Amino acid sequence: MQRIGPIMIIEGPNNSSKVPYSRSLYIDCSEKVLIDSGADPESLLKLDQEYGIELIVNTHYHPDHTTHNYLFPNATKLINPIEYDTAQSIEGIARANGVYQEWGPKGVEVWKKNLPPKWMKSLGQLSGTYEYEKEYDFGGVKVEFLHTPGHTSGLSCPYFTELGVVFASDYDMTSFGPWYNGTDGDIDDFIRSGKRLLELDADTYITGHQKGVFTKQEFEQAMDTYLAIIEKRDEKIEYYVRQGLTFDELTSIGIFYPKRTLENGILKTWERTGIRKHLERLGLTVPDDGKVYVSSK
Repeated sequence: MQRIGPIMIIEGPNNSSKVPYSRSLYIDCSEKVLIDSGADPESLLKLDQEYGIELIVNTHYHPDHTTHNYLFPNATKLINPIEYDTAQSIEGIARANGVYQEWGPKGVEVWKKNLPPKWMKSLGQLSGTYEYEKEYDFGGVKVEFLHTPGHTSGLSCPYFTELGVVFASDYDMTSFGPWYNGTDGDIDDFIRSGKRLLELDADTYITGHQKGVFTKQEFEQAMDTYLAIIEKRDEKIEYYVRQGLTFDELTSIGIFYPKRTLENGILKTWERTGIRKHLERLGLTVPDDGKVYVSSK
């Protein structure tokens, strides 16, 4: 288990933090604080036995960051103020993920059947919210939860001001590229938030997935490559629109997800929602099977 001062880094199973897991941070202090619960459940339970977990702070509501909250029924669990209400109901989550907008009430009913029960149990245990941009003092460890929208509307990135450490969460520098494919995601916000992270007085960045720990120079270089994927998606989508593809054809190519995976209902939903955002960004419309025109709204 890697450690940076009082910050302990807990990985997913087999030392991998790929989705459906994520990297968690533990602040070794009197308040016994865990940031996100997406790490390996056995490692988290062992951590609780050895150190104790009394407060869980979730950066956002996605399952790979909250799914193991339920393992700690006695811990206080907080989430950002924008997403607290969303996380209180399946319907709210369905709307934030584009399920309702793409498939309507019947689609939501189908989607409900595939939800992991432990995720819903975890979200049901949220007890309140924290404040953005406020300095918290956890046993002498100073941290601010920066509002960094784009991935979701409410995502926060914990910034350990005196340690010069940022938990970049889902600004994760993966080869997949930026994910803003829920209806609560926003491309321009994503770019702004990514650039904001680079402006911080920090030496170390920890991502929620894959590589993990970056120096500032490494993170700057990775961010350039990462954000450039957005423009590549723009170019690809514009090319296919100019070829006269319908919306259904465009969303079956595999702009975000490999074509072979688009039979998965939620991945298809996110593919459609993500492409809608790029159409709006580009000011383009496409025919929907020749009947109506589809923009991102």
